[in-house]
Amino acid sequence: MNSLIQISDCHIDDDPESMGVDTHANLKKIIKVIAKKHFDTLLISGDLTHNGTQNSYRLLQQILSPIQSNLVIISGNHDNIENLNKTFAQNLIHKFSLGDWEIITTDSTQESKTSGYLSKQELTKLDQALQETTAKYNIVVLHHPIVSMQSNWDDALSLENSDELFNVINKYPKIKAILWGHAHQASEFNNNNVALISCPSTALQFDGEKRIGFNNYTLHDNGNLEYRTQWI
Repeated sequence: MNSLIQISDCHIDDDPESMGVDTHANLKKIIKVIAKKHFDTLLISGDLTHNGTQNSYRLLQQILSPIQSNLVIISGNHDNIENLNKTFAQNLIHKFSLGDWEIITTDSTQESKTSGYLSKQELTKLDQALQETTAKYNIVVLHHPIVSMQSNWDDALSLENSDELFNVINKYPKIKAILWGHAHQASEFNNNNVALISCPSTALQFDGEKRIGFNNYTLHDNGNLEYRTQWI
C-alpha cells in the first residue's frame, strides 16, 4: 500500500493577493497539514505560479521547504517552463513508481492559451510509456480536465482533444485513474471503470466552495484506489 498526495493550482505570485486571496498563506496552511502526514510522493499538477516569474518559483520553493523530498511537478498554463526548470528541473518527472503502481504524466499545456491540447508527440510518448510499463497498475496525470466538469466551469478551457486521449487510455486496462487540476474544483467521474478525478486548488475554488484542499490517495497492492479530498 502506498500514499500519494496531490495539490494543484497554487498560483503563487510576487503579489500574494493577485487573485483576491492570499495564495501564499493558503499554501502554507496546506503544506503544514501535509508535512505531518505519512506519504510517499507529493504531486503538484500545474499552475504552481500565477505569472511564471522566476521570483515566484523561488517563493514557492520556500513555502514547500517542509517537504524535503519525493516531490513531482507538472506544468500548467500559468507556468513559465523556462523559469520553472531553473528552480524545479529535478522535480519535472515524466513517470515514477509507487509499489506496484506507475504514475505517468503528460503535458497538456499550449503556449499562450488557457485551454489544453495533447500534441501528437505527447500522445505518442504516453502510448509508448503505457506499452513499456512493467507495473501492475497505472495512473495518468495532466493539468487539464478531460471531461465536462458539470459546473459553472467553462469546459472550453479544458482539454481540446480528449477523444484522442481516450483513444490511447482505453487500450490499457491497467489504468485505474486519470488525475488533473486546472478547474479549481473537487469532482470525480468515471469512464470504463477508470476513475477521473479533479483536484481542488490550494488558492481558491471556482465552484462556490469556500475552502481550500488537496487529494490524498491510497494505492492498494490489489489495484484498488481510494482517496479523499481534505478540506481546510
